[in-house]
Amino acid sequence: MMLCAFAMMAGAQSLYDFKVQDIDGKTFDMASLKGKKVLVVNVASKCGFTPQYKDLEALYEKYKDRNFIIVGFPANNFMKQEPGTNAEIKKFCTLNYEVTFPMMSKIDVVGKNKAPIYKWLTEKKVNKKMNAEVQWNFQKFMVNEKGELVGFVPPRDKPFCDTIVKWIEEK
Repeated sequence: MMLCAFAMMAGAQSLYDFKVQDIDGKTFDMASLKGKKVLVVNVASKCGFTPQYKDLEALYEKYKDRNFIIVGFPANNFMKQEPGTNAEIKKFCTLNYEVTFPMMSKIDVVGKNKAPIYKWLTEKKVNKKMNAEVQWNFQKFMVNEKGELVGFVPPRDKPFCDTIVKWIEEK
């Protein structure tokens, strides 16, 4: 399995080359997002930035009909701020923030067990664009309609920051 992940990562040219597990454990093919701008966010339920879920959902609701989607990846890499199971995370997001954008299974976004999709998002040797190591929970990666990484926004910057809104609204 690990060998397959590395082989897939080595040949990954775009976000669309990845298949991940959604929060319910089903395969989610990132190729299903072709033609959309994708905001990939590592999330956590017990972080000072957790209230960003509210703005992420509002951003998604505002722009989802304009070929925009948010994909959340829970991660427990920073001060163990996402300790729950996938079922607990889903319940938390639904009850507290009415999250409707796609949520994936909990993964590692830093370290030796970093998920292949996050290696692609953060390592220039893989994505051919930039290094962008995840600084904390709620770092936001912008991927264009062709599945290409175009930039990222640090965790402190809120979902409705100028960088993200201008990116979504540009033709």
